[in-house]
Amino acid sequence: MKFNHIHSCHLGPEISPEQFIPEHFFMFLLKGTVKAYDGKKRYSMEPGDYVIARKNHLIRYTKFKEDDQFEKIIITLDEAFLTQFLERHPYDVQASHWGESFIYVSENKLFKSYILSLKPYFTGDLQIDETFADIKREELMLILLNSEPDLANVLFNFGIPDKLDLEEYMNRNFRFNVSLERFAFLTGRSLSSFKRDFQKTFGTTPGNWLKKKRLDEAFFQIRTQNKKPSEVYLEVGFEDLSHFSFAFKKMFGMKPSEVGTS
Repeated sequence: MKFNHIHSCHLGPEISPEQFIPEHFFMFLLKGTVKAYDGKKRYSMEPGDYVIARKNHLIRYTKFKEDDQFEKIIITLDEAFLTQFLERHPYDVQASHWGESFIYVSENKLFKSYILSLKPYFTGDLQIDETFADIKREELMLILLNSEPDLANVLFNFGIPDKLDLEEYMNRNFRFNVSLERFAFLTGRSLSSFKRDFQKTFGTTPGNWLKKKRLDEAFFQIRTQNKKPSEVYLEVGFEDLSHFSFAFKKMFGMKPSEVGTS
């Protein structure tokens, strides 16, 4: 079944550009590829893949165009919508042991028909007409749960993250450029508890530790993997190349471009 006349569209609240998934969302790729990394595992999503990105996960992803085009359908399954859905369609929710950041959903004829059914509802800006947005989201949920009943245990888990081992979590996720408040939430702590536990665990403040850890990683990648500073700074959690270069020189006494030549 061809999707030649389907283009990018989005249903539900917009997704945060931060390296954090605040709400579950369903994604279907039409053109292009997505490569993603969650600190533990790498994922690859190709045209025709149906996936659910799980909330409360840190993700770094790269989009690759096909014939200079990248087209996808994103449908946000936010907690407010899911709560209303659960009231209309009660499910017995169990504790979930699904640890993946992305859940791949097997293709079937219902998904194909659903994707094609979206086209008549497109407005001029390729958004679904708001009048029908929740109806089409509810239809998607019914198809998902019919196809993968265990998804109920993931999508209807409205609890906050459990308290995690701080040392293990931070050593795995220090490269993600998110706020301390976000790190605190994801490790199951208030901000004050996070800072207090961090001091006990690492003997320094989160800000100082993150800066040193990221710069050490950058130094390692530049020296041993021959990477350029412009390839590294985003990878290790800096937003700005000039700020990265300034912090790097202050810590190591040389510019990133001078590593290996001094």
